[in-house]
Amino acid sequence: MNGDLTRAASFKSSYSEGSSQCIEVTWLNGGGIGVRDSKNPTGPALIFTPGQWDIFMASVQDGEFQRPR
Repeated sequence: MNGDLTRAASFKSSYSEGSSQCIEVTWLNGGGIGVRDSKNPTGPALIFTPGQWDIFMASVQDGEFQRPR
């Protein structure tokens, strides 16, 4: 799958309003999900399959990616 999301219709979380440090998500044709840095839309992107995205989102919701304090 092509990782070029430069022309993709991406969106940011409503929680990131006013912030310049966030990611953008794109629902891709064929079911894939693209993720890119909003500050660098022509830079590298992650492409998830629907199953990978579900696992990733469950991990986020479970707090697996919390920064150590």
